[in-house]
Amino acid sequence: MSTAASARDSHAPTTQRQDPKGGLAGVSNWIDERSGAAKGVRFLMKKVFPDHWSFMLGEVALYSFIILLITGTFLTFWFVPSMGHTTYNGSYVPLQGIQMSEAYASTLDISFDIRGGLLIRQLHHWAALLFVVSIMMHMFRVFFTGAFRKPREINWVIGTLLFMLAIIEGFMGYSLPDDLLSGTGIRAMQGFILSTPIVGTYISYGLFGGGFPGEMIIPRFYSLHILLIPAIMVALLAAHLILLVVHKHTQYPGPGRTDKNVVGFPLMPVYMAKAGGFFFIVFGITALISSLVGINAIWAYGPYEPTQVTAGSQPDWYMGFADGALRLLPGFLEFVFLGHTWSMNIFPGSIALLPIFFGMIAIYPWIENWVTGDKREHHVLDRPRNAPTRTAIGVGFAVFYAVLMFAAGNDIMAIKLHMSINDITYLFRFLVIFGPIIAFWVTKRICLSLQRHDRDLVLHGRESGRIVRTPEGRFFEAHEELDEFTRWRLVGYEAQAPSNIDTSGLEGKELKKAKRRNRWTNFYFRDRIAPITPAELEAAHHHGDHDELEAAVLEDAKSDEFVGELHGGSEETGQR
Repeated sequence: MSTAASARDSHAPTTQRQDPKGGLAGVSNWIDERSGAAKGVRFLMKKVFPDHWSFMLGEVALYSFIILLITGTFLTFWFVPSMGHTTYNGSYVPLQGIQMSEAYASTLDISFDIRGGLLIRQLHHWAALLFVVSIMMHMFRVFFTGAFRKPREINWVIGTLLFMLAIIEGFMGYSLPDDLLSGTGIRAMQGFILSTPIVGTYISYGLFGGGFPGEMIIPRFYSLHILLIPAIMVALLAAHLILLVVHKHTQYPGPGRTDKNVVGFPLMPVYMAKAGGFFFIVFGITALISSLVGINAIWAYGPYEPTQVTAGSQPDWYMGFADGALRLLPGFLEFVFLGHTWSMNIFPGSIALLPIFFGMIAIYPWIENWVTGDKREHHVLDRPRNAPTRTAIGVGFAVFYAVLMFAAGNDIMAIKLHMSINDITYLFRFLVIFGPIIAFWVTKRICLSLQRHDRDLVLHGRESGRIVRTPEGRFFEAHEELDEFTRWRLVGYEAQAPSNIDTSGLEGKELKKAKRRNRWTNFYFRDRIAPITPAELEAAHHHGDHDELEAAVLEDAKSDEFVGELHGGSEETGQR
């Protein structure tokens, strides 16, 4: 080989990539070459998330779930899921020498003999309560702002399933210690199952492995509590977060914010730092509450005995609505048919309520879609006052839930208030029917009043407190004009109007269906306040009188253009 050829070969370009010198970059490069993950990670790190305090409610639910997984893993090291009999000889003197189940004895050992065990138990219980309440508040935020609309219907259903599974998981969790209080709850559950028509007895025998209490219920609850239900919840959470990234994050209305962009902070480094700090805040506050406030003192109740019951026993708050519904059902609903007793005074409020309750929540996005006829995608949220019917429905539903929850304590109220339990029950029966209706009407009136106030504020400005006297001797208060950022929040919404179906030419079932939809559409949009139009605003700025305002309204029917003038932007935008 010649010298020239050797020189040519030595200077020939190479396509082989040189590896980094090592460290984190080297490890990252090695992983990327074998998995191709860099592209996905780069896309995720640049993802933009808007900044608003209400979005933290979902984060609280996520972080509470992480706390539950951590503390639950700790508890599994010492908890014995067995109903086998043993004699307690632990540190808690009042129960020494008492016959009890191994599950109850191991829970006592965790509380008194394992270093930090009682703190972890209480942290687990408080995190469970925080998990359920944060899911509920997060779903309220999603509902009242319309974040469940297309394309997020599936995410709404996933959230509903997580809410229902969290309640079931919580019930199984506080039933595992097998103390007298949790045993009373399991006994009530077995009675509810027996009230199921036709198959109730078979389900009860299959679940308990025979007659109550049997030897199988605690081991089976334990398997469901630590394996099956958490696995389903982790899968649902993963799907929820993936869809959140795919669909972009919703955002509140504001200048430059449209359905085609996201204004906020990128995931790295800003949002990750904030999210990490917020996780430790949630963990710290939960740990502080768990350290200072006791919960579920099982040693005060003693081991479960089928012949005993805890006086004044109450479930955790999230199961209270089912207990309240059971107490409000009248006794005459029980009847005998075909030689069998049908316990309709128990079954609807105990077994049927849960699927009906959460089923109605899950299908609401499709109900509103059918009523409004809106098929578009929505990424900008509504102010609750600008959707008065939806807001009123949500408040009425919340009142219905609250009445049932408080009805679960009718016996405690009767004792503490020295009142008749029958009178309290009749009051709650009245409220569970008429309370949501009253709440719906009042909430809708409030929303419409707030819309009128916003309208007046945009047209006439903010009250300044200055009284001006004209040369003619008249007095009036000078108003200050709003800045454009404040004004945007008050006018930046769409004019909702009924889109009635033309029924001409329809007959039979199609005609009935169209008329039904038109009635619901008119109910949903009958009372509404139209957004301010540019002509109205211009007339108000030129101190136009009422007639001039009316003429301006007739001139300008294109109110959407006023909002559209301020719309625009790229797909995703950084903080402005």
